Amino acid sequence: MLKGGLERLMGLQRVHKRWLMVAADVVMLPLALWSAFIIRLGEPLPSVMREAWWLFPLVVVAGVLIFVRLGLYRAVVRFMGSRTIWAVAFGVILLSLVLGIAALVGQISGFPRSVPFGFAAIAFVYVGGSRFLVRAWYRSLVAAEARAEPVIVFGAGEAGVQLLAGLKSGGRFRVTAFIDDDRSLQGSSIDGIPVYPVEALSRLLERFHVRRLLLAVPSASRAERRRILERLEPYPLYVQSVPSMGSVVSGQARLEQLEDVDIADLLGRDPVPPDPQLLERSIRGRVVMVTGAGGSIGSELSRRILRLEPAALVLFEHNEFSLYRIEQELQHQAQKAGQVAPVHGLLGSVTNSRRVAAVLRQFGVQTLYHAAAYKHVPIVEENRIEGVRNNVFGTAVLADAAIAAGVERFILISTDKAVRPANVMGATKRLAEMVLQDRARSGPATRFSIVRFGNVLGSSGSVVPLFHQQIRAGGPVTVTHPEITRYFMSIPEAVELVIQAGAMAEGGEVFVLEMGEPVRIVDLARRMVRLHGRQVQENGRPEDGIAIVYTGLRPGEKLYEELLIGNNVTPTVHAKILCAQEDCADSAVLARALQTLDAADRDMDADAVTRELRRVVPEYRGGRSDPPADAVVAAHEPPRAASAQTGKGNR
Repeated sequence: MLKGGLERLMGLQRVHKRWLMVAADVVMLPLALWSAFIIRLGEPLPSVMREAWWLFPLVVVAGVLIFVRLGLYRAVVRFMGSRTIWAVAFGVILLSLVLGIAALVGQISGFPRSVPFGFAAIAFVYVGGSRFLVRAWYRSLVAAEARAEPVIVFGAGEAGVQLLAGLKSGGRFRVTAFIDDDRSLQGSSIDGIPVYPVEALSRLLERFHVRRLLLAVPSASRAERRRILERLEPYPLYVQSVPSMGSVVSGQARLEQLEDVDIADLLGRDPVPPDPQLLERSIRGRVVMVTGAGGSIGSELSRRILRLEPAALVLFEHNEFSLYRIEQELQHQAQKAGQVAPVHGLLGSVTNSRRVAAVLRQFGVQTLYHAAAYKHVPIVEENRIEGVRNNVFGTAVLADAAIAAGVERFILISTDKAVRPANVMGATKRLAEMVLQDRARSGPATRFSIVRFGNVLGSSGSVVPLFHQQIRAGGPVTVTHPEITRYFMSIPEAVELVIQAGAMAEGGEVFVLEMGEPVRIVDLARRMVRLHGRQVQENGRPEDGIAIVYTGLRPGEKLYEELLIGNNVTPTVHAKILCAQEDCADSAVLARALQTLDAADRDMDADAVTRELRRVVPEYRGGRSDPPADAVVAAHEPPRAASAQTGKGNR
């Protein structure tokens, strides 16, 4: 029966629903006037009503016209809120004035002066109450039909109240309780839903059979959110959160749009507020170019740069779809914010010297962020020649073109894997750093600098989205080694620090971002499993738990990452940015190494690439005896000329 009633209600066209509201008011308004007479005179049919009969059709016609004017019939009943209440109140007040004036002009004898006041109060109850009864009925039908999942909301503040309203209209979730640390709120209720302390969680879970908790604390700091999550971790709850207030205010998300817990909240790292002068120094009013603009770091760099009002932004990217996606996003961002800086999306590889030189000259680039690189360790390990071509020669080509074009600042995005590298990717990034250090030694007008940091949360290849996917699929969660650790930082924080570090450069510096404490990956996996409301399976127990499987270190993978080669490091004006003084190979040695690597590229000799990387990067001791993928290709392809620029600008 409920299902049939819901289907009939939902099946009505909008115009029919409006006529239903009009019909309800046609009944309610004269009923309210009759009730006002009865309450005042104490008779069901007082004599004055015979003389004032014409007031009944008057309140119907006048009421419907007033309500039409106030837009009451345009409102969607199931989404009505406080604005509807005020509209009904204003409408019945106007209608009571019309009633009083009509009775006065019509000179109705014995007409009680209090009837218009009583009519206003009763009409407000009848008209407004009928609408909210229909809304409540509709929501109860939706909840019954959808079997709304019971949830608990952590946070009984403004965000919690708005979340409750959004969830009620959606019908997917039914809020059974609020949890809040504020003692002044505990024991109170919000829309009939009580507020409890955290200590009551165990009892509430058993009472309401809740398996999901929603965090409604969007303005809390990372440290505060971490403390909350640590308190919730022992409970078998799938924890989700509402978006940040910044995302809500900017229109990027709705408050009731639930998200999985941000991994940055588990780390509890609060970013240091940026220095506006450092952020703007190299960007505002300048032509800025980002290579690898479609990648994880490059795209976030581009977003942040555009907000700092450059003269123009050049997006340089090899992957066509990635370029299209970031260009469209930034065009929309600029239009929405009323920004006038043009955004140019250009296809090209950083290894193509003619293309790079032409772009730098054509647009008059002043600041260049080099984020294009092959960075996936196992892939580069299997494709050493292409890794060197893209990461090393791409950087050299870009640096030389920047000097020739008079670029003011060149900032290389590097990685902690360049420190005592155990893999080809790290060795190529260290060699790319040395190329820039060597170019800076000659004292060109271009200021070269390097910014080195660890893993960023949410980047392509990050373990975090992989863990989310594996947990939702029921496991197992794969970890390479029980002792493997990594540094983590959010992409927006890393990008802001990169921009500020690049603005400090005088030439040749290696800036290192302070990454906090390293995190054991298995501990991160365990916490994510528990915050998804699941248990970690140990020795086959529990049977419905999520197992953690160790797959072994991948080729070239290190247990621990480092950020500094030596101990010669000095602070800067920014608390999260350090400046490392590191040795670099002699210019002649470096030049010979590049010639040898170029010859190995032409001959498709991957073993020669490994030998030369070991020689020129003394800390690198990687390399394997089995032939990599690009060595296999060499058996089927003729050697390429040195001018064949085939490296890719992927991230």
